[in-house]
Amino acid sequence: MRMRSLLMIIFLFLLGQNLFAQDEAQRFNAMYPGITFPRFARLIESQSDYHFYFLEKDIADIQVNISASDNTLPQMLQAIFEGTELKFSIDQEKRVFVSKNQALSVSLRPDFFTFAQEGDGDDGLGRQKDIAREFSRNKLYVIGSPSTKKEAVLRGKITGLDTGDPVFGAVIFERINYTRAIANEEGEYAITLPVGRHTLFIQNLGGFIEQRQISLQGDGLLDISIEENIISLDEVTISSEKMTNIARPEMGVQSLNIQSMRKLPAVLGEVDVIRSILTLPGVQTVGEASVGFNVRGGAADQNLILMNHATIYNPSHLFGLFSAFNPDMVESVELYKAGIPVQYGGRLSSVLEVNSKYGNPDKIQVAGGIGLMTSRLTVEGPIGENTTFMIGGRTTYSDWILDLLEENTDFNDARASFYDFNFNISHQLNEKNIIRLNTYTSRDNFRFDRDTTFLYENRNINLSWTHYLNEKTEAELVVGRDMYSFDIEGRDNPSNAYDFGYNIQQDFAKINFNYEYSDQHKLNFGVHSIRYRLQPGRLSPSGESSIVMEEAVNQEQALETSFFIGDNFEIDDRLTVNYGLRWAIYNYLGPNTIREYQDGLPISAPNLIAERNFDGGSIINTYHGPEFRLSARYILDNISSIKAGYNTGRQFIHLITNNAAIAPTDIWKLSDPNINPQWGDQLSIGYYRNLKIDKYEFSVEAYHRNLRNLIDFRSGATLILNNAVEQDVLRTDGRAYGAEFLLKKNTGKLNGWVSYTYSRSLLRTADDELAEKINGGNWYPSNFDQPHNAVLVGNYEWSKRFSTSINANYSTGRPITLPTAQFNYGGNERVYFSDRNAYRIPDYFRIDLSVNLEGNHKVRKLAHSSWSVGVYNLLGRRNPYSVYFTPVNGVLEGFQLSIFAQPIPFITYNFRI
Repeated sequence: MRMRSLLMIIFLFLLGQNLFAQDEAQRFNAMYPGITFPRFARLIESQSDYHFYFLEKDIADIQVNISASDNTLPQMLQAIFEGTELKFSIDQEKRVFVSKNQALSVSLRPDFFTFAQEGDGDDGLGRQKDIAREFSRNKLYVIGSPSTKKEAVLRGKITGLDTGDPVFGAVIFERINYTRAIANEEGEYAITLPVGRHTLFIQNLGGFIEQRQISLQGDGLLDISIEENIISLDEVTISSEKMTNIARPEMGVQSLNIQSMRKLPAVLGEVDVIRSILTLPGVQTVGEASVGFNVRGGAADQNLILMNHATIYNPSHLFGLFSAFNPDMVESVELYKAGIPVQYGGRLSSVLEVNSKYGNPDKIQVAGGIGLMTSRLTVEGPIGENTTFMIGGRTTYSDWILDLLEENTDFNDARASFYDFNFNISHQLNEKNIIRLNTYTSRDNFRFDRDTTFLYENRNINLSWTHYLNEKTEAELVVGRDMYSFDIEGRDNPSNAYDFGYNIQQDFAKINFNYEYSDQHKLNFGVHSIRYRLQPGRLSPSGESSIVMEEAVNQEQALETSFFIGDNFEIDDRLTVNYGLRWAIYNYLGPNTIREYQDGLPISAPNLIAERNFDGGSIINTYHGPEFRLSARYILDNISSIKAGYNTGRQFIHLITNNAAIAPTDIWKLSDPNINPQWGDQLSIGYYRNLKIDKYEFSVEAYHRNLRNLIDFRSGATLILNNAVEQDVLRTDGRAYGAEFLLKKNTGKLNGWVSYTYSRSLLRTADDELAEKINGGNWYPSNFDQPHNAVLVGNYEWSKRFSTSINANYSTGRPITLPTAQFNYGGNERVYFSDRNAYRIPDYFRIDLSVNLEGNHKVRKLAHSSWSVGVYNLLGRRNPYSVYFTPVNGVLEGFQLSIFAQPIPFITYNFRI
């Protein structure tokens, strides 16, 4: 009896508690006539303590059309979701979770999210990790303190969830007000939004989208991590490249990420940075097996090529068949064709900035590839809690490709090998200080015949320190050394055996500050100094039998220092101006001997009047002057903008070559009292438009460039071991102009782009040049003048694992000088040549095809692998590299050299552990 009474008392107590809880539950009295579910959620949140979490794709078709009369929220949600697959759960903190098919459990262990981070090796824990990500996506982040302001600034840093590295170029986007911001090199962003509830979308260069729900009450911070395998949202497809195409004020900037580069067919199946940028408008090369590239009518030596602050003087391997960059080490690539940032200088045409990775902070990973010609391997991971590293190597092991070159060429007996090696390490001292070490070395060894061997190598090392002074100011200090050298060993005859060598070394230091003065002004200023040391050439005998006389060109030294300041001025939502000034000071240093020539007469041996010797450390002469940077962007509407820009530049180092392309044995020469620095300016204007809700991207840019103090060469010039090279060069003016068109499809199974470039690059001997006038002082085409260039890049994704890629390239043949007549003079046969570059070799056309097969997409397996199979030069077209003439049995006959005269198959296996 007592037990029955006790049970009755307990039952009545629990019933009373439940009824009391229902009485205390918040009730609503309102009409919600035909509104969207997100709108309904915001209204409930504004009237109560409830907060909603859901995927927008799940509730996209839900319309709320109810009238609440003293109803609880669960009652209203049951009515709204009746007849649908949607379920809801409400936890003790009044968080409302909406999901499909099954209600989400709200009874989570206290260390759930910490525990989930450690669940990579177990399917159940991995599922918890996935749920944690979904929770982050739909959690409502309350930012800032309430104020009377109508707008607030949201700041933060976007990082990779797997690597912890800043995500440069990521876009943070709010689609209701069409407001967006782009993360800088440190992953930092700032976006101004109306106070209230927003859904933010974040996308990196790889196309992976994340979202955050925020309630913005005032200025505040929100750091965001992006993981590459997060599922994209169906409702919104945005691309950082599309956004930057319209939004960023700089002109002529092209960005490529490693994901898009992997889709391009390449020689022997390896991702190639240089060949990838050759698919972009305004970028050309003079032919296959050519080192370097030409941008907007500029010479190949007018491009500044940087990899993690290091200057790469020779960016290729194996006669230009491979670029010097290991693709597994590369994160992204930026090419500046115009609107060059104020912190860069020293080159006239472009800046190619290659950014590499610094390693996964969570676990050790191994990746690599095995191909028919090359293999590569990279290892990355953490060292302790605050240090990450990445190490990578690449090598070649076969000469079979050289046997496939056209018969009866100079390459028939060629043999070649190369390797390159990268090591990067990053250490975070604390929240305000990061130190990074970057090293790179590469070496090539090849020969055209059995007797002569060529060796050349790059060696680079630098140390950087990034310091965050406060929320608005960031400083970066970099010191380093860059070296490039080559050697030629001749062993044809022991009595004539020789060694010929050349090297260039530059030590540099730079400090760069980024200061966010206000919401409208973002300043960039600093100092950059380079100390050059050149050994322009040395010849020495090899072996005791050699009678070769030792000879060397005088060493050269110089100091180049630049001070710069720039401002990105956001005048309003539509108009942004980026302007800056760079002042370059160049000192040519001793020890050296300088030749002086008689004024008013050509620089030649008969007009030499004196030689002056300068001691070490003395300043022989100085050049200095300003470089201007100006670009502006005006947004016409949400899908289009116009841009204009003007910039000037100075280049104090020259490439001494009479080849159409850079050769590994070309030498660099510093400006001195007899050879002036190159100078150039560029004016450009462009129109940019995104079509079909950013499905297509269209742009057109036009430009005009003026160039002065370029170097061309007299007929019969001597370029090797010439201590008086100024006597064989001609001061030359140049001009280049053209238009670039790009149509790009960004989404769908079929994607890619079509680009067309019309460009001219013309030279003329300077009016005040007192020596000979090439072509009578008239304008003539440069060696790399190719008026028409068209590229088609297409990718078709048959499935998530299987895709096909095609690359088609057409360009006008480059100019050449041909013999036009043969005559007898003084009893000798003579050849009469045409004007310089008066003719052209045949046009160039090539199609490449590749098939890419990904492994299965299981998240947890031993290795993630892929195959790339394809054909380079699918049609087997004999594209001419050069046309030359040589006497055969007393008759001058012409020959055409083709590098790849037949299809070249390739297959590569890539893996990541």
